[in-house]
Parts: sequence; C-alpha cells; structure tokens
Amino acid sequence: MEIAEHLQLLDIEGRLLAAAAERAGIDARVPTCPGWQIRDLLRHTGMVHRWAAEFVAREHTSYHPDGGLPDLDGEPLLDWFREGHAHLVATLTKAPSDVACWAFLPAPTPLAFWARRQAHETTVHRVDAQSALTTTPDPIARDVALDGIEELLFGFHGRKKSRVRSDEPRVLRILATDADAAWTVRISPDPPTTERGAAGDADCELAGPAARLYLSLWNRLPFPSLTGDASVAALWRERRRSPGADRPDARAGQASCSSIRPSTARCSGRTSACRSRPFDVRQTRTPRRSSLHMPRSTSPSFSRRPMRRDSALWLRWTCAAISCTRNPDVPSSAAPSASTSRTSKSLAPRPC
Repeated sequence: MEIAEHLQLLDIEGRLLAAAAERAGIDARVPTCPGWQIRDLLRHTGMVHRWAAEFVAREHTSYHPDGGLPDLDGEPLLDWFREGHAHLVATLTKAPSDVACWAFLPAPTPLAFWARRQAHETTVHRVDAQSALTTTPDPIARDVALDGIEELLFGFHGRKKSRVRSDEPRVLRILATDADAAWTVRISPDPPTTERGAAGDADCELAGPAARLYLSLWNRLPFPSLTGDASVAALWRERRRSPGADRPDARAGQASCSSIRPSTARCSGRTSACRSRPFDVRQTRTPRRSSLHMPRSTSPSFSRRPMRRDSALWLRWTCAAISCTRNPDVPSSAAPSASTSRTSKSLAPRPC
C-alpha cells in the first residue's frame, strides 16, 4: 500500500471509530479489550494520534514521550478524539515526502512509516470500538489485512525486543486462504525471523481469510483454523505484546503503542492554557509498568470497582491453554495444558 492509501484508510477508520464510540456510549465495555470501556479506548487512541503527529509536525529526530491521557469524559472526550484524529490526518497529508523524523520500524521513509502505523493502529481500535455494539464490525479489506500482517511479522517481530521466543526451535506457518500469501515464522531463543512462502515443514499452521488472521494475530479474535502443535499458537498468545499501536519504551528507544500500558499521566484539558495548546506533548510522566498490550482502565470510577462475575469468567476463558504468569488475578491452575487441546477453540484471544 502507498502513503496516500494509508492516509485515506486512517481518515476513514478514525471517523468510523468515533461514530461507533458515540453510538455505544462512553460507559460501554469493549469486549476485545477486557477491562476497558469506550472512554479508555478514546483516551488511548487519541493520545497516540497526538503523539504520532508531534514527530512529523515538529520533526523530532529522537524519541519523545507522549502527552499522557486526558482527564475528559462524555461529549468533550469525543470532541477531543475527533480533533486529534483530524490533526493527525492533516499533519501527515501536508508533510513533505522527505520529512526527517524519528520512526521505530523499517520503512522507505519516516512519513511512510507513520502513515502505515497509524492506519493500522486506528483500524484495530475501530474494530475494538465496534465490538461494543450489537452489530458485527465492518469488514477489513483483504489488501489492508495483508499489509497489516506484514507490518506485524516483519516490523514488530523483526525487532530485538520481540518476546515471541522459545528455547526449543519451532516453526509457525500463517496461511491466508483468500490470497496467494503465506508466511513462515521461525521461533527460537533469538528474535523470530519471518520469510514469505510456505516452504518446509511447520510445527503449527494458522489458516484463514486475511482479515481474520490480521485480527487474530493482534489477539482480537480466536485463530480461524489451527493444525499441528497448539502450544506454538499458545506461545504467540502468551508472548505476543500486541494494542495498538504501539507505544515507545524510552529506555530502549523503540516503540509499540499497542504493546505496553499507556502512561497514567494525565493532561486535564480544563485550563485555558491547555485548551490553547491541544497538541503539545507534555513532558510530565509517571513511570510505566510493563504489562499486557491493553491496560486496565485508568478511569478511577471503573478501576476501583470489584471485578464483575462475567468479567472474571471472560478473563479465565481467555487464559485457557496458556500459563497466565503475567496476570496475577488468574491462577495458573485455571488454565488447561495446551498439549491436551489441538483446536483453536481453546486459544481464545489474550486480553489485548
């Protein structure tokens, strides 16, 4: 996909996300991101949009922290999200093709990187927003899904910080049944390596339509079809640090906005000075803790509530077939052994 196509996708998906959020309501739970409500999704995605726009607008050539989550709710939060999304689209559209700024994945140019990354960031979170509705989320075009799978496998998991590793060498095959596309992922104690094609044997094969694979690999859906050793797919679910979008680790100088917990730092957005500088990246930060891709809600009204029974059962199910060592709320004894199950039904998506 070209830059213009990514920008068009970013524009459309952001509008769809806002529309779905408005229809669902700010308090609606997001099934694809357990523990999140629509307000958390808007705060996170809107913050990422502003963070991305700053690199291109100000031509930052090194990592800069984001501006934190806004202390907004209701209609003002929706307006804030729409404003930031429009600003990002306009910034990337007006930027010169040779703009020099920081990026964290390989790309022909920094502008190509940010257009692609934010297009997929917003697409996945649009699906999150629409999952809060009673209707089925809008479909994802095959070419978009194929491009997103390539970014995930060759970009995110081509980095040294990828956690998809195994002491014993394993081979994961990913096959798009609606396209002439396949990928072979070799997992070892080192970062995984991916090559296009289906040459050689594989320990586990994931097959299905490109759009379904795209969302499954981002831990939004169960795998459409699984053959072979289910523990290899379980390894992906357990070790894959996926949101969005992926947020940076300042110390590593790399980023993954969907992979770690967003900062708990907040910008109130209530003072005239803050409203007059809606896109400034604020430097005040609180330490982040490494966690799963999606955080628990940072909304005080939600985060202090006891876990509802249905939420606890959903979380227990999502941890099936893996050892939930990263979630202290779920005992490892609750998860059945992956070796006893060879179907994708046992591999429900991890909490974002």
